[in-house]
Amino acid sequence: MTFRDLHYGDLPLVLPNAWDVPSALAFLEAGFTAMGTTSFGVAASHGAPDGGGSTRDANLRLAAALRPLDCHLSLDIEDGYSADADEVADYVALLPVDGINIEDSTAETLIEPEVHAAKIRAIKARSPHVFINARIDTYWLGQSATVAETLDRASHYVDAGADGIFVPGASDPEVLRTLARAIDRPLNVLSIQGQSPADLAALGVRRVSTGSLPYRAALSAAVAAAIATRSGLKFPAALSYSDMQEQLIRYVHGR
Repeated sequence: MTFRDLHYGDLPLVLPNAWDVPSALAFLEAGFTAMGTTSFGVAASHGAPDGGGSTRDANLRLAAALRPLDCHLSLDIEDGYSADADEVADYVALLPVDGINIEDSTAETLIEPEVHAAKIRAIKARSPHVFINARIDTYWLGQSATVAETLDRASHYVDAGADGIFVPGASDPEVLRTLARAIDRPLNVLSIQGQSPADLAALGVRRVSTGSLPYRAALSAAVAAAIATRSGLKFPAALSYSDMQEQLIRYVHGR
């Protein structure tokens, strides 16, 4: 089954987002056959804020490190790290991945949809096999956060060759239902508290991403472990040292 096929099952594709090799190995061990990456997690783990283009070179290394894993891989490339469509296409051509996320905002400001569409068109011409998940940041940034504006942008991106449409920040059931009905591509949303994959499938959603949630939850668990140690409390649940060591040994010898 191809990465594209996974978007057309009975339930939405649940895509956990890794930020390094151990997190990807943990998701793989949990039975996930496809995973994405989180630009926030990658940037933050290198001491940089999200969205500033700091993940450009880190993503090249991460994609190479994760490619040997037996799973489909989609990489978050922020806005493509350039306003020039050909430069973005050249970058994507370097990535050994099944898909990408590329967002229509730069420095937390929406860009013109024609500019983003040009990037999508150039990527598809250069790397036709790559599943392009075009991210629309209207609701995420609270800028022109209307169904009409979001659908207008989606239309530009679908016409340019996008394979999926990602609308992070949209969570109202009626908004999601309207978007899913009007967009002729799989609709991707971030995980929504209290909404199961079956609930989202009923609204027409075809892919659910965890975004930076696993990375932030991991940091919360790390702090909880330190506090428990300081306070003499019960330690939180954690993967065992021996299991993680064995995963890494298998990874190193299997590359």
